[in-house]
Amino acid sequence: MTVPRPLIELDGITKTYGTGNLAIEVLHGVSLVIQKGEFVAIMGSSGSGKSTLMNIIGCLDHLHGGHYRFDGHEVGTLDRDQLARLRRETFGFIFQQYNLIHTADAVENVAMPAVYAGVPRGVRETRARQLLSTLGLEERLDHRPGQLSGGQQQRVSIARALINGGSVILADEPTGALDSRSGGEVMALLHRLNEQGHTVIVITHDPSVAAKAHRIVTLADGLVVTDRITPPDRARPPLPAPAPALSWTGHGGIGDLVEAGKMAVRSLRVNLFRTALTLLGIVIGVGSVVAMLALGDGAKADVLTRIQAMGTNLLLVRPGASNVRGSGGTTIATLIREDAEEIAALANVTAAVPEYSGSATIRHGNADYQTLVTATTADYPLVRDWPMARGLFFVPEDVNAHAPVTVLGQTVADALFAPGADPVGRYILIGNIPFQVIGVMAAKGANSFGTDIDDVVFVPLSTGSLRLFGVRHLRSISVKVDDEGAIDATQERISQLLLARHRARDFQIRNMAAILETATETQNTMTMLLGSIAAISLLVGGIGVMNIMLVSVTERTREIGIRTAVGARSGDILRQFMAEAVVVCVLGGMLGVVGGMAVAVIAGHLGQPVIISLPPTLLALGSALLVGLIFGYMPACKAATLDPVVALAME
Repeated sequence: MTVPRPLIELDGITKTYGTGNLAIEVLHGVSLVIQKGEFVAIMGSSGSGKSTLMNIIGCLDHLHGGHYRFDGHEVGTLDRDQLARLRRETFGFIFQQYNLIHTADAVENVAMPAVYAGVPRGVRETRARQLLSTLGLEERLDHRPGQLSGGQQQRVSIARALINGGSVILADEPTGALDSRSGGEVMALLHRLNEQGHTVIVITHDPSVAAKAHRIVTLADGLVVTDRITPPDRARPPLPAPAPALSWTGHGGIGDLVEAGKMAVRSLRVNLFRTALTLLGIVIGVGSVVAMLALGDGAKADVLTRIQAMGTNLLLVRPGASNVRGSGGTTIATLIREDAEEIAALANVTAAVPEYSGSATIRHGNADYQTLVTATTADYPLVRDWPMARGLFFVPEDVNAHAPVTVLGQTVADALFAPGADPVGRYILIGNIPFQVIGVMAAKGANSFGTDIDDVVFVPLSTGSLRLFGVRHLRSISVKVDDEGAIDATQERISQLLLARHRARDFQIRNMAAILETATETQNTMTMLLGSIAAISLLVGGIGVMNIMLVSVTERTREIGIRTAVGARSGDILRQFMAEAVVVCVLGGMLGVVGGMAVAVIAGHLGQPVIISLPPTLLALGSALLVGLIFGYMPACKAATLDPVVALAME
């Protein structure tokens, strides 16, 4: 007759706690064989090693010596995930303290092992309800552990042990926290399970409980002292172990992540106040990034628009070398009108406009106004890309005839004339000389330095030189080039021309395209600086997330032990706590984006230039996600590497 292969075979098992002089050996070479379908009671007084032996049999603890074979396979060679699979698919634990998740209802507690087995939600919840109904809890399905009696909680733990099949039931003092009636009901359930083919191992110190088993193994001081079969009328031939009650689909990346996300949301809802405080740090960080970048981009665009309004295909020629200034604020007399005419004749030059500016008092009626007077030629609007709002700009004939005509900037027109009045055709005094207004320039606003460009009046160069300023030299020459790509070559030709005419480098040339490039780089740097400052607050929020998650891991150590005992792998625990950190950060990121946009919109209504664009928003959300992954990793790793026995012992 063939001897059946043992289900559980322990050979010389030893277990030691502590190291060195503090080492305590709990098990001293325990050898034990358990066949499929047996009902075994392991009995002993407190400190005999029976609970340690149960933890080793249930793959919750590691042996230090000897061999443990389960169904012929050496358990000592299995890694953490393989041990988790064995617990998940084979063992069902029933604890004296029930070890239920207090934030989950009865169905969720029972279905937990099936979650880690990859069973679809609908299937596992249906099976959980069936098991609970079979155990008389059909009216307590949505009750949490705190709403159940001790006997009801123990029945929930029995249902949890059976959800994945539970071919081996490990019951640690299953009646220890129950009254005699409830204890009797639990033992009757265990007998019924054994009759259905489950292998049942009960750990107890109560001889009356042990007497109900078919075999009693007694431990004392870490050794098996007796191993006996109960009287024949109690014993029965062992039945084959049952097939698993549920088939699992295995672990899939997307499904695991979705389930981890759902569990994360449920966990975060338990302590809403703490979650809200954690969210606040991320909201402030992301909102700051969005608002700062919107303000920075708006300021950048505003400055660049004003520079571009002056023309990027523009060269400005000014008198004096770069390190020479006129005394007393006067203009160095090196540029004259003929220089502008010579420059205008060069290749790639559309126009060259001579300019001389000075301050003057303008009068109209009873209104006096101090402004800038610019004497120039008819090509000024062309060179400066400055259209007319009313009337016309003066023409070459006006320049040649020294005509007393003027064109007003919008600010000057508003200051001298009543709203709605048309200045064209009216006369004003510039200094004490009468000029007829022939046009009004379109409003341009302020330049990149904040100066009001519209606070100016224009007169013909000849008229200004002769009648207003009494000078022949120029303050500047504005040169518009045809091909912006050749602007550097044109600048060099102008430099060579003036050097030949003046026989000295008594001038300087400013390239507006280069100025625009420099301004762009400067504004980009400022935007990055603003974003970096805002990112610091996001970093602080991330540190807050890590701190809260570390506290959460400490508070939920027992929960982690329970999840590990029912079959959660290290990766499952890691995913769950990572998911909680990511959910907090992503939710905080979305709220922060909304808040940052709101701040930016308010700033825009208050007159600040603001640009809200998609890339900074996506950057902020991506940063929030990255913060969740980075700062959630260490707490998640701590949770994933907890020893299940130590975790279960935590209160």
